[in-house]
Amino acid sequence: MLKEMIVAIQAYFEAHRFIQKHKLWKWILIPGIIYAILFMISMHFFSETSSNFIEWIILRTGLKTWLDRLNNSFLGFLFTIGTLLVWLILMLFYFSLFKYLFLIVGSPLFAYLSEKTEAIMEGGDTPFSFPQLLKDMGRGIRLAIRNSLWQTVYVLSILLLSLIPLAGWLTPILALLVECYYYGFSMLDYSMERHKNTPAESIFFIGNHKGLAVGNGLVFYLMHLLPFLGWVLAPAYAVVAATLSMYPLKKTER
Repeated sequence: MLKEMIVAIQAYFEAHRFIQKHKLWKWILIPGIIYAILFMISMHFFSETSSNFIEWIILRTGLKTWLDRLNNSFLGFLFTIGTLLVWLILMLFYFSLFKYLFLIVGSPLFAYLSEKTEAIMEGGDTPFSFPQLLKDMGRGIRLAIRNSLWQTVYVLSILLLSLIPLAGWLTPILALLVECYYYGFSMLDYSMERHKNTPAESIFFIGNHKGLAVGNGLVFYLMHLLPFLGWVLAPAYAVVAATLSMYPLKKTER
C-alpha cells in the first residue's frame, strides 16, 4: 500500500509536466476557478455552522457549567482539545459533502479530461460523444452518492470515537484517510469506466489498490493548504494524476 501511495503522489508531479507539455490549461483553470470560489464561500459557511453547533451542544448538555464548577485546568485542556477535534471532523464532513456535489456537477468534464489524458498518452484523439457524456454523468452520480453514503457512515462513527478522551485524538487522522480514499476512488474510477469495467469491478479493483486512492486523495487535500492557487489546481490535477497512475495497471490487463 505504501508503494502505491508513493506512485500516486509522484503522479501529481508527472501530471504537472503533462499538463504543461500538452497545453491543457483551459481544462484546468476554468473549472478550477469556479471550484475555488465555491470552496471559499462554502468553507466560511461550514466553519460558522460547525462552531455554532458545538456551542449549542456544550450549552445544551451543561458541559460548560460543569467544567466551570470543577475549575480543573487539566479537564479544561482536554475539553478544549476535544472541542477542536470535533470541529475538525465536522469540517471534514462538511467538505466531503461539498466535494461530492462538485464531483456530481463536474463529472462530465472530469471524465473527458481523464479520457483526453489517456488518448494523448496513446497518440489518439477524443471525439465528443453526447451519449457517452450522459453515460459518464450517470455513473459518476451513482458512485458519488454511493461513496458519500459509505463515507458518512464512517465519519459519523469516527465522530462518536472523538468524544472518548485521549483515544479520540487520533480521529482527525482516521477521518482524513477515509476522505482521501473515497476522493481518490472517484478519480480512479474514470479510468475504470473508460475500460468498460462495471461499478462492482471498479470497487473490487480499487479496493485492492487502496494506496493509489489514498495517495491521490492525500495530495488533493494537501494542495488546499496553498490558498486559491492550490484550490484552483487541485481538482483537475487529481484527475490527470489518477489517470497517469492507473494507466500502467490497466494497460497490463489488456
